[in-house]
Amino acid sequence: MSVATAVDSYLRHVSIERGLSINTVAAYRRDLGVYAGWLAEQGIDDPAAITPADVSAFARHLGTREETPLTASSMARMLSTVRGFHRFMLEEQLVPADVAHEVKPPKLASRLPKAITVDQVAALLAATDGDDLQSLRDKALLELLYATGARVSEAVGLNVDDVIDEDIVRLTGKGSKQRIVPLGSYARAALDAYLVRARPALSVRGTATPALFLGMRGQRVSRQNAWLIIRSAAERAHLEAEVSPHTLRHSFATHLLAGGADVRVVQELLGHSSVATTQIYTLVTADTLRDMYTTAHPRAR
Repeated sequence: MSVATAVDSYLRHVSIERGLSINTVAAYRRDLGVYAGWLAEQGIDDPAAITPADVSAFARHLGTREETPLTASSMARMLSTVRGFHRFMLEEQLVPADVAHEVKPPKLASRLPKAITVDQVAALLAATDGDDLQSLRDKALLELLYATGARVSEAVGLNVDDVIDEDIVRLTGKGSKQRIVPLGSYARAALDAYLVRARPALSVRGTATPALFLGMRGQRVSRQNAWLIIRSAAERAHLEAEVSPHTLRHSFATHLLAGGADVRVVQELLGHSSVATTQIYTLVTADTLRDMYTTAHPRAR
């Protein structure tokens, strides 16, 4: 079996058996394309011929190559993909050993998520006020993103039937895992207005689709469209901070924890498989409290 054939088998495995998203599989394909290309340059086409020294040399290559050396985070992601690929080949008995097992990705500095303040969120949402079809749609989308902490792919992937009862939405996250998240009164009101006054008019402009959020031509709103909608609202709100769909997800988690929500509850709402991923938001809250203390306490400085 060639390296290329083994890569194809692994990509089918993560797509079909593990149910990873299209975007994740595409990222794996790009990473393994780089790895397979480097192996080919070394004259290696048989997976069984790859040695631990080869994998270590590839890791060094990533950080020192002349054409755009990778950052530590990009290296860590790519080496994680390579390690998963070799682990798969061992499990499938395509190779006699996992030669990537001992290769460690670079340690990453702890990066705090970027969140905006409650007032900035309010200004962003107010920038979508209006009675026209686009404003009603944009308001519903942004209110839902902030109310649920949904990833942008989860939000644009929603169908009308995913809005359950009056105040619950069903999100489908990574690995096709579903979770139920409540909607606040503001998001519910915005969705009601959109569903009654805007979506019927938008749906007749295109072919029949169950999609919740529709574009001006009646098609499902894409991730790129959602990004542009948020950037446009941020410009109208005159926000200096860079705002993206993920900013609202970060703000959702940060504001919940600042308000006293349990980290495990926030973990469930965000759809994190590990609470460790959620706990980084507690650092944001701690930094905010420290800044407020330093500013307000007479003997803090």
